[in-house]
Amino acid sequence: MSITEKVVEGIQDMLESSGILVTTIDAVYNWARSNSVWPMTFATSCCGIEMMSTSASNFDISRFGSEVFRATPRQSDLIITAGTITHKMAPALVKLYEQMPEPKYVIAMGACTVTGGMYENDSYSVVRGVDRLIPVNVYVPGCPPRPEALLDALIQLQKQIRTESIVDRKKRAAQHVPRVEIGPGEVLLPKAGQPNVKWGVQKLAYPVDELQEEGKIALVRGNIKYRHERRAERERQRAGS
Repeated sequence: MSITEKVVEGIQDMLESSGILVTTIDAVYNWARSNSVWPMTFATSCCGIEMMSTSASNFDISRFGSEVFRATPRQSDLIITAGTITHKMAPALVKLYEQMPEPKYVIAMGACTVTGGMYENDSYSVVRGVDRLIPVNVYVPGCPPRPEALLDALIQLQKQIRTESIVDRKKRAAQHVPRVEIGPGEVLLPKAGQPNVKWGVQKLAYPVDELQEEGKIALVRGNIKYRHERRAERERQRAGS
């Protein structure tokens, strides 16, 4: 823990223990934060084009203080998941989210990141909503949503930020953690206390405990286990015919 974090934690403990009124501090602090939300440069599909358009002069996201798109998660406090998140991309998304400093926020932009979109029923490679991986603050439906919709999502996020308090900062940080963790070989595993994630078209979530006992945990990445099972079944059918 750095010296700055220790100082902030000490101030928080003092405020919580002494019951000092922090309404005015929260108002000024949240006003400054809500008008300087810095998104991370992150786009994986067609929604990224609409996100770029939001920065253009026709829509001008700089009116809301969010024109500073950062190229590193350590200088960002917002990640806009603009586009499809596949199982291969999922570990990278979780890693980027974990590298962002607190407080951090997520906007799920587009049908693919909200529910899986057009891939929801048939695709084996697309995550059915990024909220199965990381907590989401604002959902933006559409395929793809217009830049105006993203601006509205930013306004909604600003309203959320203005209701927060520095007293609850540690509690918020404990709640906004990924639902999964990165295991050996970039394998995503459910965190303790979190339900097993149903990734795609398979009927049931992965029985992680059973796979660990059998030594097959390396197959648990996206739908790889399910694909291996289907491939083996096809090979058995060909051999039988």
